[in-house]
Amino acid sequence: MRGLRRWWDDTAGGLPATFWYLWSGLLINRAGAFALLFLSLYLTAARGASPSLAGLVVGAYGIGGAVGTLLGGVLADRWGRRATLLAAHLAAAGLMAALAFSRHLAVIAVLATLVGVAHSMPSPAFVAAIVDVVPEARRSRAFNLQFWAFNLGMAVASLLAGVLAEASFRALFLVDAGATLAAAVVIALKVPETLRHRPAVTPEAVVGRRPGLHTALTDRTFLTFVALTFLLAVLTMQTSTIMPLAMRADGLRPSAYGLVVALGGALIVAGQLFVPRLIEPYRRSTVLAVSTGLMALGFGTLTVADGLPVYLGAAVVWTAGQMLAAPPNAQINADLAPPELRARYQSVFYLTFPAASFVAPALGGLSLERLGDRHWLVVGGLGLLAAAGHVIAGPPRERRVAALRAASRPVATIRR
Repeated sequence: MRGLRRWWDDTAGGLPATFWYLWSGLLINRAGAFALLFLSLYLTAARGASPSLAGLVVGAYGIGGAVGTLLGGVLADRWGRRATLLAAHLAAAGLMAALAFSRHLAVIAVLATLVGVAHSMPSPAFVAAIVDVVPEARRSRAFNLQFWAFNLGMAVASLLAGVLAEASFRALFLVDAGATLAAAVVIALKVPETLRHRPAVTPEAVVGRRPGLHTALTDRTFLTFVALTFLLAVLTMQTSTIMPLAMRADGLRPSAYGLVVALGGALIVAGQLFVPRLIEPYRRSTVLAVSTGLMALGFGTLTVADGLPVYLGAAVVWTAGQMLAAPPNAQINADLAPPELRARYQSVFYLTFPAASFVAPALGGLSLERLGDRHWLVVGGLGLLAAAGHVIAGPPRERRVAALRAASRPVATIRR
């Protein structure tokens, strides 16, 4: 019993109530965010769109997501985290309800783009709010719980989506809208504004230039970290873009692909809560190097995969890498951001994921077609490159974080 209590304290202890309300809102939102999983099927089966046209509409959602990520970061630093979260959730709920009753493909395409904007706006605000309220020593466990909630919510969404889609596509969109509205209610009632305006500790502030989004876009240390995260995201995207094609080429059925994906999700839900205690003694750059190396090994193993057991074994390896990478990745991103620009830095960081979702299938499909199974050697090589990058970039990142902390101390003293 004592060991269980100690594990709980290491995993979730000492986190403020505001964090748990943010966490609850995220879990509700993700558990209900299933309509877009079936958007392409809805367009082809219920609205008579061709597969190519359906692909364009889904792509429009992705473009909206990139815009929403940047917009959400700017607004969260200007309006505040709570205001941005509420505006985004209410807009997403209304747009999703409108999608439920829209029949014309042009209208659906516009609405899908706007939904992409509204769905992506909360991400920078969520993370910035977590950094605002969680003490630095406990942020790693907070980000670990955030990653766990996201995956648990997506697992629930995947199960509910299939049931609702068979019953009614309209119900799919309306329940999604209802879940988004429920998350908005939690935020409205329980989450206070966490933004506290104070001077940003940036080079621009020193010379009198007003800091903004350009600060993040010209921060070399931060952009190096973003580039390494982009490589990690490209690896992660292989599971939903290129791996299904490789498994089909090996003669495996779609159910086999579903089993591999389900295994990864089950491992994260079952094991993610044990990660903080496991990685706590080690430097973040070391953990990221090891985790990215595990992902490289897992995907590289697919070079010799010709049956389901090898795919399942490889999935265990790369999922372990993903689980280890999540907390330090989010923690470093938070540490590198000046306090006044937290959400803007988050928005630039989150652009890596829509970018990877475009690059991974576009170049990966060509690579698989030309190289065959050797494509996975290329993927593994990218992972090893990212692992080496974390080893090299780790010390400069740590010096930068130490400098930001030292520079912010006088500001904190004046405020008191």
